[in-house]
Amino acid sequence: MSRTTDPVALDDWYVVGLPGDVQAGRPVTRRLLGADLTLERTADDVRVTEAASGRALPVQTAYGHLWTTLGAPKRPLFAIEEFAEADRRLAPCGAVRVRASGLRLVENFLDMAHFPFVHTDILGAEDKPAVEPYDCEIRRDVDEVWATNCRFWQPQAAAHADGGQMSDYIYRVASPFNVLLYKTCPSDAGRQDVIGLFIQPEEEDVSVAHAFVHVVDAVSSHTAIVHFQQTVFLQDRFILENQRPRLLPLSPRAETPTRADMSSIAYRRWLKEKGLRFGIDRRDAA
Repeated sequence: MSRTTDPVALDDWYVVGLPGDVQAGRPVTRRLLGADLTLERTADDVRVTEAASGRALPVQTAYGHLWTTLGAPKRPLFAIEEFAEADRRLAPCGAVRVRASGLRLVENFLDMAHFPFVHTDILGAEDKPAVEPYDCEIRRDVDEVWATNCRFWQPQAAAHADGGQMSDYIYRVASPFNVLLYKTCPSDAGRQDVIGLFIQPEEEDVSVAHAFVHVVDAVSSHTAIVHFQQTVFLQDRFILENQRPRLLPLSPRAETPTRADMSSIAYRRWLKEKGLRFGIDRRDAA
């Protein structure tokens, strides 16, 4: 596939790796929206160029990751306020390539109904499959999708969880390919852990998921935190790569939603309003 011409997709920020991925004298390549990129370490920072044109692209480092854009974003990168809290631990959880639209990955991240059956005895239990009613809205003032008042019983809510708990969730889709989860912190009832998925859409149906956690956890080792998140995501990867179509359909006729899919319904409506084409199954987009 060649570089997309979709202006909605082009005019946004995307993660392309970690700062430590790029060492002096050892350029690395990345794929983004159908374009090949070259990342090189300079004396001061990382330089990103579009291989076909040699054009230098904007670069910023935020939330422990490198971000770039092929277009001209009309607003700054979204804020994650918890990154100002010094006692939190950031754990990037690796980059995983998935043969599916990045939009499918976001939608899967929002889906609580699969917890008992895909993440059995971790994020859910088969004898407690109910998704309680929750609230979901498109927040026009910030142009994001939020799902609040989400609750779900979890046998092991986090790497440092000691026994099961009813977890409170808040989901936040900050941009079409970036999604966050604010979740009950087992070690501090007054705060929430932050889990995120920054998606690098290589092609319309191939994506790289950059997962991270930003947690209040003074007990678990870094390896334990990363292993927990990787276990969960690799279970999701099997499901995602077997979904058909690989692109995300927006027509309500394509896939039948249930009450538990309120966040998915709002997300798809939001994408349709934006006019995004990249990663969308356009056969039924009318």
